[in-house]
Amino acid sequence: MNVVAIFDIGKTNKKVFLFNENYKIVWEKSVNFEETVDEDGFPCENIVLLKNWMLEQLSEIKNLTNYVLKAVNFSTYGASFVYVDDQGNALTPLYNYLKDYPEDLKEEFYKKYKGKQEFALKTASPVLGSLNSGMQIYRLKAEKPDLFEKVKYCLHLPQYLSSILTGEFFTDITSVGCHTNLWNFKKMKYHKWLKKEHIIEKIPPFHYGKDTIKTADGLLVGGGLHDSSSAIIPYTANFTEPFVLLSTGTWSISLNPFNNKELTFDELEADCLCYLQYIEKPVKAARLFSGNVHEVQTKRLAEHFNVPLDTYKEVYYDKKIAANLRAINYSIVFSKKASSGILKECAFGIRNLSDFKTYEIAYHQLMLDLVEQQVSSTNLIIHNSPVKKIFVDGGFSKNSLFMNLLAEAYPDMEVYAASMAQASALGAALAIHDSWNPKPIQNDLIDLKFYKH
Repeated sequence: MNVVAIFDIGKTNKKVFLFNENYKIVWEKSVNFEETVDEDGFPCENIVLLKNWMLEQLSEIKNLTNYVLKAVNFSTYGASFVYVDDQGNALTPLYNYLKDYPEDLKEEFYKKYKGKQEFALKTASPVLGSLNSGMQIYRLKAEKPDLFEKVKYCLHLPQYLSSILTGEFFTDITSVGCHTNLWNFKKMKYHKWLKKEHIIEKIPPFHYGKDTIKTADGLLVGGGLHDSSSAIIPYTANFTEPFVLLSTGTWSISLNPFNNKELTFDELEADCLCYLQYIEKPVKAARLFSGNVHEVQTKRLAEHFNVPLDTYKEVYYDKKIAANLRAINYSIVFSKKASSGILKECAFGIRNLSDFKTYEIAYHQLMLDLVEQQVSSTNLIIHNSPVKKIFVDGGFSKNSLFMNLLAEAYPDMEVYAASMAQASALGAALAIHDSWNPKPIQNDLIDLKFYKH
């Protein structure tokens, strides 16, 4: 059986899948690594462990007698650079995008390049510090000039993993075109600051997402994709009617491929941005840190009610509880409301848990608060576009409370949970379809569950 291997690298979960020619998963493995720390003691990805694990998995896959490995591709989290020498060796830790960015350096940068508002509008990148991955390069150059001199290439994480197998160095448009501060969306080219700062020469040439590189042993290797852009590929392959994809994990990202209006500064302030698809078409997106909030608040709930951490998995949607909580209308002043009206902070964080009689009621309130936030975020990218369907994939698609409350919030839309949980991995496989797979792409890749409001 011919297969393609996809390494799907998240912040916590590292997974590898084998897809057959009908894009069904026939084999998989996953692992969680302990993080290491960088020179400042800040937690970061253990790049050595990751590289070794990937090579071990490939070796194991090649020895599987039932499968013939034809191709490999990568889907990884974004905003992460690996700085390599001319041999492809990593010269620094894989710095964490959650690391605080020096305020003086940030101010100096935006002052130099026409101020935050104009710069953010040009690059479709809200001001996010280290999450603007281009700012990580700027910081390395400013703080460690001698080390920066030794850098041959700045590689986004997917392209670094690809380079381990091919020995070739590339950049990918999906990694560049997502809140990086690198891309001028108005001119559809790199922003001029990269040239002025002598960084552009350390950015390797583009590699198209659909193309592969043939290695000496005949393996076809893709250049890798940013996971958020990869996740939308199965949907654009299967659906032509306008839709929004809500891709949920640590971040909940609303993606609208049918909204090509330029971003306003208010939208940028509310964490809206543009992603570039691997076909170089912009996708308007809005982000929320919902998965992280859910993780923090379920820990808090478990401690307060003295129950196991995963008790929320046994809580099912109860219309009565939701209605009662709405009637009580626990109003909280959202002091951090942006001018666009988005709720910047989830209300649940400042609620008194003693107000709730049971864990079940408290968890319903948490989900009500998360969905209220989600709706205000998703509305930013639905605005004035002909969308009639919302597809939810990832962790929250399996959460009955989240799905039912979202369906209630959008009575004029069709809301679906997509049971294809591995959208990013499947997208990376589909991107290189023409390279390795002689069969046509099936139109039944996604199982949908409809939620009535």
